[in-house]
Amino acid sequence: MQSLAERAVEVLTTADGRAKTALGRAHAAAWFAARAAGDPLPIGRAAPPLRPARPERPELLPPREVPRRRPGSPQGRIALLHAVAHIELNAVDLHFDIVARFADVPMPLGFYDDWIKAADEECKHFNMICDCLEAMGSHYGALPAHAGMWRAAEDTAEDMLGRLAVVPMVLEARGLDVTPGMIDIFRKAGETQALDALSVIYAEEVGHVAYGSKWFNWLCGRDGLDPKEVFHGLVRKYFHGALKPPFNEEKRAEAGLPPDFYWPLAEEWETGD
Repeated sequence: MQSLAERAVEVLTTADGRAKTALGRAHAAAWFAARAAGDPLPIGRAAPPLRPARPERPELLPPREVPRRRPGSPQGRIALLHAVAHIELNAVDLHFDIVARFADVPMPLGFYDDWIKAADEECKHFNMICDCLEAMGSHYGALPAHAGMWRAAEDTAEDMLGRLAVVPMVLEARGLDVTPGMIDIFRKAGETQALDALSVIYAEEVGHVAYGSKWFNWLCGRDGLDPKEVFHGLVRKYFHGALKPPFNEEKRAEAGLPPDFYWPLAEEWETGD
C-alpha cells in the first residue's frame, strides 16, 4: 500500500498545476476514506525534493522584477488573480511537503488530517482561480510570477517548528490581512466569479492559520517551551522581510494567533531594532 508520505512526494514531483491538484485531491480523498473506514493509510517515509516540480510557465522572476499592474483595469485584475493562483499552487506543495518532510517526527493522526485537508482546499482554490483566469481570457502561466515563494520552505527544511511559524503563522496569516481588499476590488468591478472564489479562500484560510497555531503550540507544549518566545525567535531567524500592519486582528484571533505574537515583530521593524 502506498504510504501518505509517498503520495505527498508524488504530488510534489508533478509539474503541471491542474495535474498536481487533481492528484492531490485524489490522495486526500483516499486518506479520508481510509480514516473513515478506521484503517488509516501508513504515514511511511519518503524523500521530498528540495524544490517541487513546476510547469515551464509561468516564468519565475525575482520579486522586484515581477511587473506591477493596477487592479483598476481588467488586465490588472487578471494579474492579481494570476498572483493568487501562484500563491495557491505553492500552498498545495507546502502542505504536502510538511507531511512528507517531517514524517519522521512522531505526530498524532490529527496532524495529518489537518494538513491533508488544508492541501485539498488549496488544490480547490488553485482550480477556482484558474477557472476565473480562463473565463477572463487568460490562464495560469500567461504572466511571470514570484520566484521567492518557496524560500521559506527551503529555509525551514530541517526545522518543523520553524516551518509552522513561518508558513501558516506568518505567510498565510498575511493572506488574512490582504484578502478583504482583493475581495473589494472584484466586488466593485462586478466580477462575481472571482468574488465568490476569493470569498471561499478567505473563509478557509482561517483554518489553515489555525492548524499552524494549533500544532505549533502543541509541539511547544510537548517540549516545555514558551510558544510566544519560540515564535519570535524563529520568525527573526527564518522570515526575510517585515511583519507590516495593518493586521486583520479579528481573523487572526479566530485562527488562534494573539496580538502579542505578531505586534512586537512589527514594532521592531518600525523602530529599526
